[in-house]
Amino acid sequence: MHCYECALEDTATPAIAVCMRCGCAVCLKHAKVAERLVHHDAGLGQTYGPRPARRVTCPTCHDAEAFEVRHAG
Repeated sequence: MHCYECALEDTATPAIAVCMRCGCAVCLKHAKVAERLVHHDAGLGQTYGPRPARRVTCPTCHDAEAFEVRHAG
């Protein structure tokens, strides 16, 4: 499988991961890796795991999730 972003640039680069949001394959250059806390319901609250999980997204989904909230006015 090849990186989708590289294919748009007419380059064939092997993929190293799949975006967890849209499922596109991404190479090391285009993979956006972040940490994500894993939580479980515990009674009326939540508890978090001892360490964060790895989360991989493509550049498009990464940018879409990082938007700033803008209010009309």
